[in-house]
Amino acid sequence: MNAAPADQIRLLDVQALDVRLSQLAHKRKTLPEHAEIERLNADHTQLRDLLIAAQTEESDTAREQTKAEQDVEQVRQRAARDQKRLDSGAVTSPKDLENLQHEIASLAKRQGDLEDVVLEVMERRESVQERAAELTERVESLQSKIADATSRRDAAAEGIDAEIATVTKEREVIAGTIPADLLKLYDKLREQQGGVGAARLYQRSCDGCRQELAITELNEVRSAAPDTVLRCENCRRILIRTPESGL
Repeated sequence: MNAAPADQIRLLDVQALDVRLSQLAHKRKTLPEHAEIERLNADHTQLRDLLIAAQTEESDTAREQTKAEQDVEQVRQRAARDQKRLDSGAVTSPKDLENLQHEIASLAKRQGDLEDVVLEVMERRESVQERAAELTERVESLQSKIADATSRRDAAAEGIDAEIATVTKEREVIAGTIPADLLKLYDKLREQQGGVGAARLYQRSCDGCRQELAITELNEVRSAAPDTVLRCENCRRILIRTPESGL
């Protein structure tokens, strides 16, 4: 393949821009905010699960408290009815009076026991509510941190995207001046060779693989016509001659 020396030199410009594009893509992909957001989201998920569990427990405890209070009220109402009956004088039989008084005493004890249950449930509910409030605050704090990190990430990515657009446009302009067959070969080699398809010959070494050319290879390079497209014998990249080639 043949190409004007100036076209070959411009291929190095395209290569430099492609390297820059790869660097920018890597920079965008590895923004520190990505890892920060991932960590924060993991913490948020864990705290959110704990919050849901606390809220569920609070709801269950609230129902338990309601049930216990209803039990107390039922006993209180029954004791009140019995006391009213006792106070009315309607019960005259000594045995019936004794039974009624015994029932009132039993109901009083039962009411006291149930009220203790209510207090115990209320204490548990209060503890769960405090836990849920603490978790809510922590979840909201994490959400704020996630929003901040996301904003910083998006701003950084926007700046990188703007530079990528500029470099891409510059590459299009320069690539448009290079013969299609040379550019096609370059793109093919770049894909095969880890992003580098063309390298300059610098001080008798290939800048692509950093290998110094053997004397026979140097002689072939020296004898090649200026428009001959050379390839490195070691890495097979397009080898571009420059004034610094050391020939």
